[in-house]
Amino acid sequence: MAKKPEPENFMDMFAKLGEGLRLPNMDVEKILAHHRKNLEALQKSASATASGASSLMARQREVLQETLREITDMAQDFRGSGNPQDLVAKQVEFARKSFEAAVKNAGESAEIVRKSGSESIEVLRSRIKEAMDEVRETFEKKS
Repeated sequence: MAKKPEPENFMDMFAKLGEGLRLPNMDVEKILAHHRKNLEALQKSASATASGASSLMARQREVLQETLREITDMAQDFRGSGNPQDLVAKQVEFARKSFEAAVKNAGESAEIVRKSGSESIEVLRSRIKEAMDEVRETFEKKS
């Protein structure tokens, strides 16, 4: 029984293609290092985004707990009061506090999202700049 020849690995096939097309020699390790840095930057960017999402969820949980506590307190306050004017005043005060808290929480949430988005974009922006510098250096060395 005849043995099947071992299949060529991808790198050998890539090298033969380059030789056949008479492409200039490539530093495969340098190319892999370049792409490894790209993947690391993407991982850092995703990590910053995930961290922001986690912070946002934690803050939303805190807001929900505070809101539920305030509703419970308000319900207990309404039981004790029989005067309609006091009841309306308490409802107005609760509505005012709820609106102020909603505005404050929306601002905090927006800041968390902005910060994590900025961190994520900055990581990618930095890597793009590094990649462009690497490409520029490569061409300058060949010239």
